[in-house]
Amino acid sequence: MEKQPRQLDYPVIILFATVTLATIVAVPVFGYLHGFTAFDWIVLAVLYAVSGLGITVGYHRLISHRSFDCPAWVRACLLVAGGWALENSALRWCADHIRHHARCDQEDDPYNALKGFWHSHCGWIMVKSPYREEKYEAKLRKDPLIMWQHRYYIPIVVSGLALPFSLGLIHGGWIGGLGCFLLAGVCRVFLVLNSTFCINSICHLWGRQPHGSEDSSRDSWWVSLVTFGEGYHNYHHTHLRDYRNGPKWYNFDPSKWLVFTLSKVGLAYSLQRAQP
Repeated sequence: MEKQPRQLDYPVIILFATVTLATIVAVPVFGYLHGFTAFDWIVLAVLYAVSGLGITVGYHRLISHRSFDCPAWVRACLLVAGGWALENSALRWCADHIRHHARCDQEDDPYNALKGFWHSHCGWIMVKSPYREEKYEAKLRKDPLIMWQHRYYIPIVVSGLALPFSLGLIHGGWIGGLGCFLLAGVCRVFLVLNSTFCINSICHLWGRQPHGSEDSSRDSWWVSLVTFGEGYHNYHHTHLRDYRNGPKWYNFDPSKWLVFTLSKVGLAYSLQRAQP
């Protein structure tokens, strides 16, 4: 495909720069001056898991690849949790991801790793892609819950930042609220963003290809440690609809464990598995 000109997306650049600067400057300064409590760290861990799984289980395996199905209220919870990660609405995120698989390593691949680590990690979000096509959103737009989340994406993001502030405020007053907001709000968003970015960059540049070499996808078990199982990326590209990214029982894949657990209590069904 012929290369098309791209324009910088200044609102996204400003937002990403603000989150990054707050994490590397404001968080350490506050920690030095006031310190963070055990409560702050617990809220960070819980919200990191909730928003991270919202992306991996909700945005990725449920919506992008239809690896399983679940009741509407569970879908809604996963969509809210995914929205807290500040990675765009499910409509935009999943359309980009579907295009990534359809056009992997091509010019119109959103996070084409052949353009280098920086582009595939986070540079791609800072430009307006000229390759967005309606066909990648068409099926998604038919889902009322996806469109509901898309319409209320900004309030959902705000709620994900207001929650740690409110919890910190109740636990430790205004200073407690600010500390919990910085650590479990802003810093948590930065960590979830970059862990997700590692799948697009590291897992297309370094690692093993035990399941296929048709594209640049690679397995990286250590990336799975921070992405709830998404590091088994070569397997995923080979078996798109499998609800598991780590197919072996010993593979660290909390996302598949959550889906499997939900299925055992009747909250997930139609689980897709690749045949051996």
